[in-house]
Amino acid sequence: MTDTDAAISESPPTPPTPSPSARPFSAFERMVAWRYLKSRRKEAFISVIAGFSFVGIMLGVATLIIVMAVMNGFRGELITRILGINGHIVVQPIDRPLNDYDALATRLKGVEGVKMAIPLVEGQTLASGVGGAGTGALVRGIRAEDLQAMKIVSENIQSGDMVGFISGEGVAIGSRMAQSLGLSAGDLITLVAPEGDVTPFGMTPRVKAYPVSAIFEVGMSEYDSSIIYMPLEEAQLYFNAEGLVQSIEIFVDNPDDIDTMRPRIEAAAERQIFLTDWRQRNQTFFSALQVERNVMFMILTLIILVAALNIVSGLIMLVKDKGRDIAILRTMGATSGAVMRIFFMTGAAIGVTGTFAGFVLGVVVCLNVERIRQFFSWISGTALFNPELYFLSQLPADMDSGETIVVLVVALVLSFIATLIPSWRASRLDPVQALRYE
Repeated sequence: MTDTDAAISESPPTPPTPSPSARPFSAFERMVAWRYLKSRRKEAFISVIAGFSFVGIMLGVATLIIVMAVMNGFRGELITRILGINGHIVVQPIDRPLNDYDALATRLKGVEGVKMAIPLVEGQTLASGVGGAGTGALVRGIRAEDLQAMKIVSENIQSGDMVGFISGEGVAIGSRMAQSLGLSAGDLITLVAPEGDVTPFGMTPRVKAYPVSAIFEVGMSEYDSSIIYMPLEEAQLYFNAEGLVQSIEIFVDNPDDIDTMRPRIEAAAERQIFLTDWRQRNQTFFSALQVERNVMFMILTLIILVAALNIVSGLIMLVKDKGRDIAILRTMGATSGAVMRIFFMTGAAIGVTGTFAGFVLGVVVCLNVERIRQFFSWISGTALFNPELYFLSQLPADMDSGETIVVLVVALVLSFIATLIPSWRASRLDPVQALRYE
């Protein structure tokens, strides 16, 4: 034997180059998975199950995105309107009445982070229009410059103007109150206060008519139907509170930072005061909204879970139907991992496409939710999302990117988990047993 032959015989053999089909998720595995997704006449029932799984995941993801967006929008709109028309912090007296409200409001307004400090006189009245129909109303006495600074009111005047209010002769009422009483700008509204003038026969109700100077609409039915703004001095006379106010409402730059502002406001007051903030006054309401939001997320996630279980049943039936094909693949050299990946991709394709389609559907509906509401209201002839029941005059939707990502991740994870058991069963199939009766 020559040296060359010896060298050749002693050199280690060159390892074979792995074929592309041997790599995980290769083109061959993707091709087989795609063929299993196609509908054939004898596999029509399996394709129907796959179709239901796709539709279920799509509707589940879309519904979850839409509901969470609407609840976010509902909460955001309520906070905007509640905090836009009510102070973030309310200052009330402890030791003596607020007869120094002008100086106190000036000091409070000078605190860093405070936008407005508004002295208020409030009282309950019975309001009636031209036809005699009456409704309960909350009269809020406020200075003209403060009402103009409340943009949610002054920039949403539907009819009339602020001229009469500034002159101290007119009042501003909500659009729903004007509609229920049949009033328009320039008409007279009659107010009846239970605590009026003292006569020899006792206390008599105070009745007085005021011209409607402006009609506003803040978009929250509770406020649009019950609040009347009256010039401060006139309100003090009407409620027998000359020279006094009941409270001072403070509007701050950052409503979430009120805890750090409390000491500064108490120091600027230079007197004993009692402070309440918007979280304390609306704690029950917003806590209920948060609980409802979390419960709805858990309930609607079950829709996606049910759709994922459809993937399990569809793949199990597909594995049973493809037992001969799996056996042939195994005898041709396909590993159990390759078989598992083929069926994993088959099920995952349904989950991924269903999740993506649900995301697109959810975004489209959220962007056009108010038009959709108006369309169905027109079709049914009834008022869907009645403002009298749901406070807001429009259906809001505010998609949160973080929540949307969570929904997509949950849907994908459930879909992938649903494919593992059928894929594992396919990989464990014995080719000898599968081909025994062929």
